[in-house]
This record gives sequence, C-alpha cells and structure tokens, in this order.
Amino acid sequence: MMKLQHDWIHAVRWSACGENDSSKRGLEALKIVFARVAPRFFPPEVVVEVKALACELPAKYLLPLSRWSVSEVAREACRSGIVATISDTTVWRWLNEDAIRPWQHRSWVFPRDPDFTTKAGCILDLYQRVWCGRLLRGDEFVISADEKTSIQARSRIHPTLAARPGLSMKVEHEYTRCGAWAYLAALDVHRAKLFGRCEQKTGKAPFDRLVAQVMSQPPYNDARRVFWIVDNGSSHRGEKSVARLKEKYPRLVLVHGPVHASWLNQIEIYFSILTRKALTPNDFPSLSAVKDRILGFQHYYESIAKPLQWKFTKHDLHALLKKIEGPVTCSQRHAA
Repeated sequence: MMKLQHDWIHAVRWSACGENDSSKRGLEALKIVFARVAPRFFPPEVVVEVKALACELPAKYLLPLSRWSVSEVAREACRSGIVATISDTTVWRWLNEDAIRPWQHRSWVFPRDPDFTTKAGCILDLYQRVWCGRLLRGDEFVISADEKTSIQARSRIHPTLAARPGLSMKVEHEYTRCGAWAYLAALDVHRAKLFGRCEQKTGKAPFDRLVAQVMSQPPYNDARRVFWIVDNGSSHRGEKSVARLKEKYPRLVLVHGPVHASWLNQIEIYFSILTRKALTPNDFPSLSAVKDRILGFQHYYESIAKPLQWKFTKHDLHALLKKIEGPVTCSQRHAA
C-alpha cells in the first residue's frame, strides 16, 4: 500500500512539474499510472484501446494469427504497452459489453452489382406487394424461383438404424452414388403455393418447363401480371431471357436480383427447409427414391405452410449497406 501511494504521488508531482503540462494532463497521467499499479482500476482510455485492438486484424501487429482469442488480445495489450497486466476475464468482460467477438468469423460476399440497391429494392417492394410505388391488385402474383442442383442419391452400404432410447440414428459413412437430380422450384410468396420438378440438368429448356407448369394453370394463366423473381443463372440471365419469356407469356414480368444476392430470394429458404427436413441424412437406394422424396415433401410442406413472414425491408437494406460501406471502428464509436 505504501508503494502504491508513493507511485501515485510521484506520478502527480512528475506531471505537475513537466514542461508545459497542465493539471488536466497531470490527472490523466495519474490515472494511467494508477491503473498500471492497481490493475483493477482501469481508466476509460485503456478500455477503448483494448477494444480497438480487438477490432483490428492480427496481421496489423505482425502476428502469425488469423483471428484473436481473448488471451491473445490480453497478451498483445500488455506487449503493446496499453496495460502492464490484465486478466483474460477483464478483457472478455470489456469485449462482451459491445458484443465484440474477434474469434468468430463468417463468410461474406460483398455487394459488387452497381445497381444493387435498385434491384434489391424492387424485390423487397414486391414482397410488400408494391411495384413502382403502387400496390399490386388482387389478380397480380409474385413468384420466387430457382434451381437446386446436384441433389445426389447416396446408397449406404449398411442400412440406417433408427433412433433408440439413449442412442441417436446411425447412418453408415460409406456409400455408392446413384446419380443426381436438379430440382427446379417456384414459390408463390403470398399464397405459399409450391411448384417443382426434377430434371436431369438445368438450362433454358428445363426452366421454361417450370414456367409453363405454373403459367398454364389458374390463377396465373389469366392474371393481370405475374412477377418472377430470379437470380442471374444461365437459365434465365439478361434481357434475352426477359424477351424470350415475354413472348411466350405477355403477362409475365421477369425480375432479376442483384449479382450474388440469392439471400433475397425466398425460394432459397424453402430449399434450406427441404435439405434439412427431407434430404438429410442422404440415404436413398435409387435416383427415383430421391425424386419421390422431393416431390412428396413439396406436397407435404404445401399442405401445412403459411406465407413466410418476411421482415427485411428497404430501410433495413439501406442500413445494412451503410454499415458495410462505412464501418465505424471501435475507437471511433467510443470516442463519439
């Protein structure tokens, strides 16, 4: 305790006697020295510096790491001279305050379509039943369509064992391949109506068969307009596809999403459900069994499904793009 008081007083005297030092700077020096002597008392400036450190890539500090752990942030904070000593628990508590988790990462495709905002906005408007600023009428429909490729039939070399008390289902690791399907599907986003077909491969002709499957039956065959939301796959890419489908179906409006933005297409949500509920684990004796499962689940899901509660709006889109284009660093946020 006497040593602590001596260092504290020494810090005040040094700050007060330094050249051009004001009493304010002396107080700041006091806080920093006191924090180094008594580690449980850290001034806000130190907290901000540690959080800013965690928001940088380790490569900036010439470390052979791809991402930080709590202990590595604490170690680098000491090595950089931010603090003399600090516990991992303290660092974790500070980072947790702002949900900073540098040990986590996620794959990401940054928007690169120059018309990303416009194209994405059109799709988000359609989910709200709006087109060009006007509400859709009752005889106008919105279809979300895409292809799920390479759905394999894997025949396991040992029968799958069902779950038992205390034991999960057991699926043999080794298998033989029996071929693969391409599943083309379309979802009426406001009626939860599904259409789908299994094809040997994707392409313009298979996609046109899916379109014909939908557009040949009511209420789509006599609708005022039917909007088809698609990605930029080769089966329906560009203005040529727009013209091709418009010639066959004058009421059809093809709406292309931005490049690398399949997450805006609601059919992808259904594909995820299909994969988890019907295709995993993949254990099928033949290719026809896969087809039966896919189409059987399609009818089953349609019988119980309700329209998806899509909550991501144009306002959310603008907020997300602003966050991506101009990220605020930890130090900037705490300085503000």
